[in-house]
Amino acid sequence: MYNQKPSSPTSSFLPCTKTLFNKTADLPIPNDDDVELHRFPTLSEALEEIKAIGKISGPTAISSLLLYSRAMISMLFLGYLGELELAGGSLAIGVANITGYSVISGLAMGMEPICGQAYGAKQWKLLGLTLQRTVLLLLSASIPISFMWVNMKAILLWCGQNQEISSVAHTFILFAIPDLFFLSLLHPLRIYLRTQSITLPVTYCSAISVVLHVPLNYLLVFHFKLGVAGVAISMVWTNLNVFLFLSSFVYFSGVYKDSWVTPSTDCLRGWSSLLALAVPTCASVCLEWWWYEFM
Repeated sequence: MYNQKPSSPTSSFLPCTKTLFNKTADLPIPNDDDVELHRFPTLSEALEEIKAIGKISGPTAISSLLLYSRAMISMLFLGYLGELELAGGSLAIGVANITGYSVISGLAMGMEPICGQAYGAKQWKLLGLTLQRTVLLLLSASIPISFMWVNMKAILLWCGQNQEISSVAHTFILFAIPDLFFLSLLHPLRIYLRTQSITLPVTYCSAISVVLHVPLNYLLVFHFKLGVAGVAISMVWTNLNVFLFLSSFVYFSGVYKDSWVTPSTDCLRGWSSLLALAVPTCASVCLEWWWYEFM
């Protein structure tokens, strides 16, 4: 009988080794850029990155805190006027945040990704056009919100609020209507500067405006005896001051020159990309603000 000679382990291993070597040879050889991209950063590089992020996020956070302190100062003056004024003013500020300020702020944030990419790609004209389109979008949104605020007393009474408190809240929110239109100019301007890493001027302008907010309240509330209306007007005036200071900086520093686009019908076209970002962003911001107010 014929017996087949078994193959040696070495002869069985060689084809597998050849196949493995062939597959390894087919793999792409990483270049220096890939190695540099995937390596762990050194401590000095991490500190430099933190420093670069802090230059943008630090002034932005301070600016937001300064602008939020405006509401706290207004609440203090409402408290000096009396319990009814404090209750009505607090209700008006809460309603304004839910129905107006959250919508304006959320829609404005839709321009941030577009402006950031336009600035990185050096597409200066797109930067200016996005600013114009966002201003038009916010001004358009402010009109129906204004009509809602005009009828706020009836809405509050329908929701079961006290009549006296509703009357005070209605007075406050009526005088705050211009704030919607000033914020429609201010929010896009702040984002326009922030996407270019220009943050310190926004902080300085906000600080000066908040400092002026205290004497404005005193002048309108106690000197001119405007009461709740005076507190609302001072809030509007403070946002107007921030916008005027920032506009002056943009004009005299020449930041606008590269991205300036003469207003034309071009700003009425190409809204799809802006709306695709603005609407979802607005929804998320509104949900966040509403949860804060309701809780």
